[in-house]
Amino acid sequence: MEERKYNDAEDIFSKILRAGRRTYFFDVRSTKAGDYYLTISESKKFTNEDGTFYFKKHKIYLYKEDFEGFSSLLEEMTKYIVDEKGIEVISEIHQKDFKREDSIEEKSSSEESKIEELKAEDSKENFTDVDFDDI
Repeated sequence: MEERKYNDAEDIFSKILRAGRRTYFFDVRSTKAGDYYLTISESKKFTNEDGTFYFKKHKIYLYKEDFEGFSSLLEEMTKYIVDEKGIEVISEIHQKDFKREDSIEEKSSSEESKIEELKAEDSKENFTDVDFDDI
């Protein structure tokens, strides 16, 4: 995570988290009264058909009176997701035909077994007893 400090009166302290096509900005800012609040911004890069790109941005303003509840719910929700689905990321592209590596390995080994069985059966059926004296 990158860290930035500003001299600007409104921007007090910032950190940046780059995550693939997304960038998250965590900024401590100051109100006119001199109190601090947090903004969390998401910026996501998109590409136009002509190859140029643009960014979509979303922002959340989080005030001190909401920190405890927000933090508590964020922790609860992230724990729930990790407990239910683990930390493995399925796919950044979210492919429809994505299969876990362990199930692919199981499938390929079971498919190999079936292929070997079929080959064995096929070789038994097509086996011809040849005596070299006949040649």
